[in-house]
Amino acid sequence: PDGTVWYTGQRSGVLGRLDPKTGTVERIPLGSGSAPHGVIVGPDGAAWITDGGLNAIVRVDPETKVVQSWPLPEARGYTNLNTAVFDGQRRIWFTGQNGIYGRLDPKTGEMKVWDAPKGRGPYGIATVNPNTGSARMFEPPNKEQGARRVWSDSTGRLWISEWNTGHVSVFNPVDGVWKTWKLPGASPRAYSVYVDEQDKVWLTDFGANAIVRFDPVKESFESFPSDRSGANVRQMLGRKGEAWGAESGTDRLVVIRYGSSS
Repeated sequence: PDGTVWYTGQRSGVLGRLDPKTGTVERIPLGSGSAPHGVIVGPDGAAWITDGGLNAIVRVDPETKVVQSWPLPEARGYTNLNTAVFDGQRRIWFTGQNGIYGRLDPKTGEMKVWDAPKGRGPYGIATVNPNTGSARMFEPPNKEQGARRVWSDSTGRLWISEWNTGHVSVFNPVDGVWKTWKLPGASPRAYSVYVDEQDKVWLTDFGANAIVRFDPVKESFESFPSDRSGANVRQMLGRKGEAWGAESGTDRLVVIRYGSSS
């Protein structure tokens, strides 16, 4: 809310905080063995992290920088935590690539973990059944597409980045209809996905070393190549007029600013 940007330093076990106005970066150690993957801002304004190294959900207070941790049940073993999202009841949901998804209620500390329907592979997360935790399968039309991340637009449609095929697909839960488009270029590799306030779909393409914006109305792509090789943007987020990416291959944060009508 104050305009700063959070990021995770997976190899160094830190949470980073950038002030875009000054370029100042603050690094907050998360503890011995930490390997943070995703970070989101929760409804409480704090930074919430899926920490694969600690096998825990971690909260960092934006004012005091106090680090609080909720370990996953020991019986689950190493889960390879990946991505998180909050529901309307201020509970945080998360995925673990070793074959789980789960839910933490920060108020009570109650944590529930479920087996993923197809075992290993849960990665991105956008929405789930918040009451029962039950999962249903919806198969994308492209065979062995390698779905990577998912984001919901303002109408509730789900946008999916497909790593293996280089497509972006959208699923409408109301009628069960899928649509799919291949990213431009010879060998696209779609990794992250983020839908902005205009319902434009932002993706990262490792094949083109670029961030790509897709207009669902015009069904057209616009590419923004990185000025450094091997950018490897694995996650995107944004706010009104800004799309942010974390270049894991260059240790940089990048932003694309756009107008309200662009």
